[in-house]
Amino acid sequence: MTKCTLTAFIERDEDGYVALCPELDIASQGDSVEDASRNLREAVELFFECADATEISRRLRGEVYISRFEASYA
Repeated sequence: MTKCTLTAFIERDEDGYVALCPELDIASQGDSVEDASRNLREAVELFFECADATEISRRLRGEVYISRFEASYA
């Protein structure tokens, strides 16, 4: 079994939390941060189970950079 480390962005939404894996462009949601994270992991694992190697290779982004920056607005 192959393992890989992926990124999860989790943000508060109106009714709970939304989680996104930017490397695969897969999202999920949950009532808490933990639920959203767990549901995202399940969605990614289901994708890996169902997708063929070509689809995984096409969607998997090798590098994702996370940074914060300042922006001005009126």
